[in-house]
This record gives sequence, C-alpha cells and structure tokens, in this order.
Amino acid sequence: MTYLYYKTSTYTSNQKPNEETINQWKHLADKKNWRITQLNNGFFQTECKHLEKDTWHDVTRRETIEGAENAIDGSVDHFAKKVEASAGPKVVKTFK
Repeated sequence: MTYLYYKTSTYTSNQKPNEETINQWKHLADKKNWRITQLNNGFFQTECKHLEKDTWHDVTRRETIEGAENAIDGSVDHFAKKVEASAGPKVVKTFK
C-alpha cells in the first residue's frame, strides 16, 4: 500500500489535483476494482485493477482473508474521502 498511497498522495493541499488523478481516485474508491488472492504460503494478497488495462497490481499481504478485506475497505474509504475533498470546500453551516 505504501507505493500506491505515495503515488496517489503527491499533491499539496493548496493545489487542485488534475483530472487524471481524480479519475484514479474514483477508480480506487470503487470496491469492484479490488480483489483478494491466496498465495502459495497461505497469505492473502489484496490487488487493485489497473485503470486502463486488464491487469492487477498487488497492494498488501495479510494473514487472514478478513484482514485483507479490512485493508481493502480502508483503501476504498481513503480514496472516497480524497475524491470528496477534491471538489473543494463545502458549506457545513450557514448563519442568519
């Protein structure tokens, strides 16, 4: 997850991310673009689908399938928040 996190977190808060980055975040925020595979050593590997090609990239390894699914859920939540934040500030309260 470290490389994937770094690759998708390389902008500063005062710059708006470009459309390609936002599209990648949207892709990673969709759980259907993730899968879990079992490795020969019994560990479970989370993988995300490449945005443009039909290839899969390994992200993390976990001892249990539950741990792998929790890792995916955390990633989906993380990227969903980044997509929401990329829209800019939102009004949360107004006064009269």
